[in-house]
Amino acid sequence: MRTMSLRWVPLVAGVLLSGPQLGLAAEPAMEKDGMLVDQNGMTLYTYDKDADGKSACNGQCAQNWPPLMAEAGAKAEGEWSLVTRDDGSMQWAYDGKPLYTFVMDKKAGDVTGDGKMGVWHVAKPEAY
Repeated sequence: MRTMSLRWVPLVAGVLLSGPQLGLAAEPAMEKDGMLVDQNGMTLYTYDKDADGKSACNGQCAQNWPPLMAEAGAKAEGEWSLVTRDDGSMQWAYDGKPLYTFVMDKKAGDVTGDGKMGVWHVAKPEAY
């Protein structure tokens, strides 16, 4: 019986050691140079007309300001939440504010959308 239990030690140890990583997905965005960027390094923005954890940017607006979409099964955690868009799809929000990229940003680090029409702003985690 003792030999049998020793065989399980590496398996159990492996499960226990990997346990904290199981089920943890990467955050939908990261902080870089004081702003939030998506997994490709593209700047993320907030929209002043969004309210109550709901996106007000649909149709043509969403074509110019693509939402940071959440994959099926994504789970909210900490400051990260999910908002349901008008079409039923899910979008990431940070501290309740839906996040977007901007089509005129061509490379990582571009911030051409900041201040657009007085309602678009670079998403900065310390601002919330």
